Amino acid sequence: LEDDDPSDTSSAAPEPAPWRILIVDDDVDVHVVTKFALSSTSFQGRRLSFLHAYSGKEALAVLRDTPDIAMVLLDVIMETGDAGLRVARQVREELHNDLIRIVLRTGQPGQAFEHGVIVDYDINDYWCKADLTTRKLFTTVISSLRAYATLAAGKAARDRLNEELARARNVQAALNPLALILTLDRNGVVLDANERLCTVFGVARDAVVGRNAGALRPDGIGASRAHEIVSALVRNGGWAGDIDIAGDAGADISLRCAALAFKDSEGLPYQYVAVATERTSPE
Repeated sequence: LEDDDPSDTSSAAPEPAPWRILIVDDDVDVHVVTKFALSSTSFQGRRLSFLHAYSGKEALAVLRDTPDIAMVLLDVIMETGDAGLRVARQVREELHNDLIRIVLRTGQPGQAFEHGVIVDYDINDYWCKADLTTRKLFTTVISSLRAYATLAAGKAARDRLNEELARARNVQAALNPLALILTLDRNGVVLDANERLCTVFGVARDAVVGRNAGALRPDGIGASRAHEIVSALVRNGGWAGDIDIAGDAGADISLRCAALAFKDSEGLPYQYVAVATERTSPE
């Protein structure tokens, strides 16, 4: 059950999606008091929206159906003495949800038990209900939402990078039989060189991977051209042009080349891919 789900469409500007917080406790009064204490809270221009569960089983059902819950205020003792702990473990191990912030609350704390919980379970905070004043609850919620927002942004950035890499691999697979393809890490170390490139350059793949790309520079790519390519990648994120090199058999080979820098969320290159095709086949 979710409270305060936004449905007002009278405003011209849509309201930002709220932060979803799941309250899990078998005591109805805890739900009421928690919601009242946080009713006027907002973070990053987004208000809070509360979902409710009254047992560990209900909590897992809500978490399965609502993947964007930012945090859960989770009672330890409900239908069993360790129901909350079981939920915490299942969230991480079965639902594979590493983003949600888990804050345990209990009315029966024990010092040894508390230490064991912090060590053995992937939780983010632990409170005795009697100690969790309105001010401390507010601080806990805001710090949890801030951590969740940071983790969610990082995951979104990683997902975008993985999508870019997947597209690049698809292109590479299509070009692989005909094109020369070289993949470098951020430091210019060769991660991969396809079979066609090794054939044209007259090198073995095992002798190429793990070495600096500068060691592969064939005749025809002088220091000034290499500097031009590197500068364009750093400045513009890409370079394209023609290069004439001496092939393994001694005949000149004219290559039409393109190189692309893949950048992370901070705009820093993390991988380079160069693709070349032969303009004329060696005789």
